[in-house]
Amino acid sequence: MTRADSVVLLNTGHGKGKSSAAFGVMARGWARGWRVGVVQFIKGGKWKTGERKLADHLGIEWHTLGDGFTWESTDLDETKAKGRHAFEVARDKLRSGDYELLILDEITYAVAYGWVPEEEVVAAVRERAPKTNVVMTGRNAGPGLIEVADTVTEMQKVKHAYDQGIKALKGIEY
Repeated sequence: MTRADSVVLLNTGHGKGKSSAAFGVMARGWARGWRVGVVQFIKGGKWKTGERKLADHLGIEWHTLGDGFTWESTDLDETKAKGRHAFEVARDKLRSGDYELLILDEITYAVAYGWVPEEEVVAAVRERAPKTNVVMTGRNAGPGLIEVADTVTEMQKVKHAYDQGIKALKGIEY
């Protein structure tokens, strides 16, 4: 076995827990004294999540750059521009060498919706600073994202409260 300078994790699939698992890694990295950054691609500034409150409390750098869910968008061109901007911020942070951990939350949607070509994301991850670990999240990860990752976990939904008409609950979903 060899020890790598950094690794890339990908949490994908239709089950719950992709971002939650990433934020568990966020907490672990912070506890080890790492400089941690988060770039969110979908959630907009109006989201008040528990994980964001935790990150603010811990002094973790956090960028909520999305425009909300696409089906709620009133201007898809603006939504796309915000997704593209989020990628440019993420790419700069990947290159910087300033982080031991970067979480690219819901980045798979930026690729799936055509905001950012998959090959650009793959190149940015490959060309990251040597000691920058990366966690990417989101459904429907494409083959390039799967290939560039060292560890891929697919969350599988067996049952979800939402399917039973139960709305998202503070502290559980956000």
